[in-house]
Amino acid sequence: MSGPHVVLDTDFGRGGQFFRLWTEWQAAPARGALHYLAIAPRPPAAADIAPAQLRALWPPLVPGLHRILLDDGRVTLDLMIGSAEALLPQIEARVDAFHVPAVAAGVPAIPARALARLAVQGATLWAGAPDEAQAWALRAAGFACEVVPDPTAGMAAATRPDADAAPATAGAAPEATAPPDLRGVYASRKPQAAAPAAPERRAIVVGAGVAGSAACERLCAHGWDVTLIERHAEPAQEASGNLAGIFMPLLSKDDNIPTRLSRAAFLFALRQWVRLGGVGRAFAGASCGVLQLARDAGHAAVQREVVEAWNYPTEYVRWLDAAAASARLGSTTPHGGWLFEQGGWARPSSLCAALLDACGARLRRVFLAEALDLRRVDGRWQVRDAAGALVAEAPTVVLATGAGARALAQSAPLPLQALRGQVTHLAPERVPAQSLVVCREAYITPPFEGVICAGATYDDDADPALRAASQQENMARLAEILPAVRVADAPLAGRVGFRCAAPDRLPLAGALPDYPSAGRLERLRDVPRHPGLHCLLGYASRGIIWAPLMAELLVSQLEGLPAPLEANLAAALDPGRFLLKERRRSQ
Repeated sequence: MSGPHVVLDTDFGRGGQFFRLWTEWQAAPARGALHYLAIAPRPPAAADIAPAQLRALWPPLVPGLHRILLDDGRVTLDLMIGSAEALLPQIEARVDAFHVPAVAAGVPAIPARALARLAVQGATLWAGAPDEAQAWALRAAGFACEVVPDPTAGMAAATRPDADAAPATAGAAPEATAPPDLRGVYASRKPQAAAPAAPERRAIVVGAGVAGSAACERLCAHGWDVTLIERHAEPAQEASGNLAGIFMPLLSKDDNIPTRLSRAAFLFALRQWVRLGGVGRAFAGASCGVLQLARDAGHAAVQREVVEAWNYPTEYVRWLDAAAASARLGSTTPHGGWLFEQGGWARPSSLCAALLDACGARLRRVFLAEALDLRRVDGRWQVRDAAGALVAEAPTVVLATGAGARALAQSAPLPLQALRGQVTHLAPERVPAQSLVVCREAYITPPFEGVICAGATYDDDADPALRAASQQENMARLAEILPAVRVADAPLAGRVGFRCAAPDRLPLAGALPDYPSAGRLERLRDVPRHPGLHCLLGYASRGIIWAPLMAELLVSQLEGLPAPLEANLAAALDPGRFLLKERRRSQ
């Protein structure tokens, strides 16, 4: 399997250039895969997207990188909503072709050095009507350019190669006097380093919760043969064993890194679930909406300010005042809240089963086997059980064991914590009828198969048994949300799970740091790594939404593909970040 043809379009416009290439790829399967990086300062609305496949996956128009997988993954569109000036430095890729439409008056020209940083030797470039300074900069950056003969004389404007360029502004020079287009080839004396060799596509994934199941699905989709090792008899028996997991994004006034990451993960998960068959169809759950109630009047004011400041699309989030929230809730609430129409709940075990079934024959399942020892022998990782018996062997291992990673020597130094969470199970007659998920200091799900889930506690102990004190905590918080709930004599029922969390409450996705080999460190790229050993850990309370994007990020790293996140967001997830901070403090 060869790498994809990577194209960078500095202004997606209405998508004309992408649609032309997509049509070409559909007509020529032998051309392999297409990866299209599209910066979109003014993206079109979903209603303006003609192809039904793409329209069904089109994201709400919120900032950031949105990975859209088409044609069973053969075509990837990375729609990057924002300005080229902000997004170009955040792209890490090896680009084979550039499409640089003309920019509107007053908009900065695309920096040539930013393009050259991404270009492979021999990369082609088409630039629409660059001015003299931009043409000079492209040549100085290493692009051997020539004027493109005009093949468009007499063509309708919409059919020109630059039809999606920014529209001319009032007072602009007539088209006849505009600079000609340029065609270029990157022929630098300082090209990018050679592409890494294609990996041997055999891997072991340890752990069959949502993290491991999503990793298996993404690896198998990329042609990997995967052995899944799980110590239980079936998937999703630990943190992923709860009857319901909530999916919704985070919001903040400053659009901080956790907010941006949760937005990307939430929306990617929604698209992946559509491709899988849909929530409530491919797996148990419902996109019923999530109402996040304000804690008090001050918090309500902040909630409203956040929605107004960022001008979010209503399909992503809406602010409901107290009256509207009460109407939606069917019960009086004093302060209003955020409504995430696309949010909801899913049963993690059902989701894991759907992901593993999607792997097909490339997946080998080894259950009732515990990985307690990892040894690297002759370029392969050997996974051994407590008795020292060999369970599986492969050049690549992905640890998706949650807090169980602390039992392995290579991952034991990671600062992971197991947080106890007790969920309470209630009969529907004890709770006023709800059609959506409601949360504040706790959450409550709509009834499914005769059970409502409420919770969950955050306890710093290792007690696996249900206890009355934790149930009373859940019920007290629930009564603050829904005063009519009957809590006094509810029988002790529910489930205890242990969330794996990192100190910054962000996941760890990537190559595992080699703590014993670390010396002085200045940057993440200086952190030594265990070759072929990777992790997907620290999903805490948001494993449902973290799992798809973290798996996609890891497989992109293994395959040498463009990342599905901006570079600074991917760095925030690097498992080496804690070792780097530790060394910086001590240096």
